Amino acid sequence: MAMIVGVPREIKSDEYRVSMLPVGVQLLVEAGHRVHVEVGAGVGSGYDDAQYRQAGAEVVGSADEVFAASEMIVKVKEPIGPELELMRPGQVVFTYFHFAADRALTEACLERRITAVAYETLEDEEHRLPLLTPMSEVAGKMSIQEGAKYLERPMMGRGILLGGVPGVEPANVLILGGGVVGTNAAKVAAGLEARVFIMDLHLDRLRYLDDVMPANVHTIYSDPHAIREHAVQADLIIGAVLIPGGRTPVLIRRELLREMKNGAVIIDVGVDQGGCTETTKPTTHQDPTYVVDGVVHYGVTNMPGAVGRTSTQALCHATQSCVLRLADEGIDRLAARDRAFATALNMKDGRLCNDAVAEAHEMTRLN
Repeated sequence: MAMIVGVPREIKSDEYRVSMLPVGVQLLVEAGHRVHVEVGAGVGSGYDDAQYRQAGAEVVGSADEVFAASEMIVKVKEPIGPELELMRPGQVVFTYFHFAADRALTEACLERRITAVAYETLEDEEHRLPLLTPMSEVAGKMSIQEGAKYLERPMMGRGILLGGVPGVEPANVLILGGGVVGTNAAKVAAGLEARVFIMDLHLDRLRYLDDVMPANVHTIYSDPHAIREHAVQADLIIGAVLIPGGRTPVLIRRELLREMKNGAVIIDVGVDQGGCTETTKPTTHQDPTYVVDGVVHYGVTNMPGAVGRTSTQALCHATQSCVLRLADEGIDRLAARDRAFATALNMKDGRLCNDAVAEAHEMTRLN
């Protein structure tokens, strides 16, 4: 059965990604579906309306028209502001939600009785997160790029060059979490010749990282004493902790900031899920940082949005086949027989379907 798929323009501050490439539109149309794309949706990523029309999309003038006509909405970021009122009961919304860190969004989507299918909780058979991975790769690499910038003195940082120069020691970079974000951050920081410490709870992961990383990357088992010891020596801290679908654990408390170096920088990549620093709060690309107890905090919630073209291509390469399957078969059929889509289904008919989200907000999960 044919489905109408909608691609609205993203309205989050400084969000330049789009949820579907022209080739994705073409594949859906060739499969018998219709695609409504809001005018200008792809401009921030370098794709104009003519490319979408050529691929077979119906380019419409407003988000209202996209939401009203579409059975499934495909987005990049969570619905915000006026988008919440445009959603209707039973409408499938496929995007990054990060419900565990946002009770207001969770309640709003439950009230609208949408079918929420979340990129960030879709797991494959090996418990990997294939739709979160590409953006984690981008964010991990960007975290060092941004950290290096905000260590500069005009940005309120310590005035430190990550790699130092002959005769001057390099910066100490502490990375909390050895997953996709942390690994990519470590690669970039190591390439800039910083002294890198990467921490994780899983010894097998630390063994792997120890084997593949260059000599200036040191693996450390993560416990409260080790975190404190290395945080007070760090010039740059990258928060790269992930609990799939759940609230990020707080590893750096407010009192620890007072022991850290004045002008040290924290880039909390997990801010979408609450962040691993007690003093983390969401920021934007327009106003990315703030200072608490002399420590510069960066909490931009859509870091990959700044490199829209790279991020859009990486994201859509991962989501394209999922969108096509959802349009062809529907979420109910897929969730019943495919574990990946069952894990991605976060809510349906006003009820939660995800344990981690339910636990984060002390809500009842649908049985």
